[in-house]
Amino acid sequence: MPGLIRGVARTAVVAGTATAVSNRVSRRQAGRWAQQEAQQAPPQQQQYYQEPPPPPPPPPPAAAPVSMDSKIDQLKELATLKEQGVLSEAEFQVQKERILNG
Repeated sequence: MPGLIRGVARTAVVAGTATAVSNRVSRRQAGRWAQQEAQQAPPQQQQYYQEPPPPPPPPPPAAAPVSMDSKIDQLKELATLKEQGVLSEAEFQVQKERILNG
């Protein structure tokens, strides 16, 4: 009987060792494969998941040319405000230049 127990124990040790080694090899190989996939994955993901650049901003609207009639009307309103005393002579000159040059 002691020989039988010794044989069973030896078989259990060998089987346990083989299982442990096999598991360790499997984990190591899985880790290597995962590392290789991680190194290859980012460039592929960047190709497929890269956001497109934002569209360019729209051009600013072109300033509508101010007609001479419009400028004359603005100058008349400005003169009326000066005559009423709302604007001083200096304020009137500044606003007149702005209308004529704008």
